[in-house]
Amino acid sequence: MKTIKHTADSRGYANHGWLKSHHSFSFSSYYNPERMSFGALRVLNDDWVQPKMGFGTHPHQNMEIISIPLKGALSHKDSMDNKRAIEVGEVQVMSAGTGLTHSEFNDSKTDEVNFLQLWILPETQNVTPNYEQKKFDLNERANQFQTVVSPQDKLVEGSLGIHQQGHIHIGSFDEDTQVVHQIEEGKGTYIFVIEGNVEVDANQLTKRDALGIWDTDEVTLTISEGSEILMIDVPMS
Repeated sequence: MKTIKHTADSRGYANHGWLKSHHSFSFSSYYNPERMSFGALRVLNDDWVQPKMGFGTHPHQNMEIISIPLKGALSHKDSMDNKRAIEVGEVQVMSAGTGLTHSEFNDSKTDEVNFLQLWILPETQNVTPNYEQKKFDLNERANQFQTVVSPQDKLVEGSLGIHQQGHIHIGSFDEDTQVVHQIEEGKGTYIFVIEGNVEVDANQLTKRDALGIWDTDEVTLTISEGSEILMIDVPMS
């Protein structure tokens, strides 16, 4: 088993006034040659958008982009004529493929929006751009992992598809809970603690800490207090 630990305070940080963003991997002005990616996981940003502010229209190409709201609602508009708000409990997936543009905005006059944005490198280039959004039943992630994203060609029922052999799971766990997660051959798992306290392979993880694990077929998580956990399985090469 191989591991790499990324503590919350070791992440890159940018404060643009209207946006405060923590970067788990090199992004924009934050560059760390030792933190370029975890396998096919290229970006994991923890973004806070101020009221009545947002990202102007900008392009993407050949990337699987996943947004997971944690607080508030984020309005979305893109070149595929999608215009919707993304709320807590929902997940949004965009396959940028040959190219698209989009914007994101916090319409609230008083409240911040906090969301996680992930970029996963696709296994197929120049696909037709696609957009999906779904509200998930939060009861189905109680003391277990709920799969919210999976490969298009091996789609887990009820999840959203991406053009990569990767999975994204979210779980909400009570204290004194233990869960074993299987890891497929050739893949690693990146465990990101949204809230709570978790022990993984003798590593103690607290809020916004992360641990990447590979070269093993399973991992055991021991939860010592109520926790919400994001788990990302991706090919390592």
